[in-house]
Amino acid sequence: MSFKKKKYQIIRGAISKDVADIAFTYLQISADADYWMLQNNVTHAHNPLIGNFTDKQVPNSYAKYADRLMETLLIKTISVMKKKTKLNLIPTYAYTRLYRTGNVLYRHKDRPSCEISTTLNLGGDPWSIYLDPTESNNVIDEYKNIMKPNAPKGIKIDLKPGDMLIYSGCDLEHWREPFKGKLCGQVFLHYNSIKGKYGKENLYDQRPLLGIPKLR
Repeated sequence: MSFKKKKYQIIRGAISKDVADIAFTYLQISADADYWMLQNNVTHAHNPLIGNFTDKQVPNSYAKYADRLMETLLIKTISVMKKKTKLNLIPTYAYTRLYRTGNVLYRHKDRPSCEISTTLNLGGDPWSIYLDPTESNNVIDEYKNIMKPNAPKGIKIDLKPGDMLIYSGCDLEHWREPFKGKLCGQVFLHYNSIKGKYGKENLYDQRPLLGIPKLR
């Protein structure tokens, strides 16, 4: 069944294991370096050029918007994205996280810049992602994890380093159960369809170019 019909698709080996390992090692170094700079007052917690440890969606993880290596992956994977989805896509932004034991990604849908989303496994311990393919709306409060009664259980998807899941982030609720491993690196690569409901309005997530933080 095509992506257009089921609104999700798995791409095995979207990037090589070697590239995934480089990105995963880079992510760990970035997390350690940014934490050290924060602890030693070299920078401050609201500096948009470094990652943060205050991500509201997944507290206690390391997260970074528009990391330049990750936005390189955003561009380098767009050809396979277009081929698999059969959509004319534009890049919006990359958002990466280094997850740790006990982290949870609560059930939610995404904002307009994430019309066509991916999660790309960079490395670490395995951690399943769940999707609800029914397109129903079950989330009452994402941050308090309050759902409507009898919300569909969804489907479980496992990815190895280099594997990528594509999904319609604005239409399909997705989530992860509590992480039991030690570390897991993932990057979310987001796109819009030129012929979709948002068109070109979110090119680069309304930034002038890739690799820079939001200016407003």
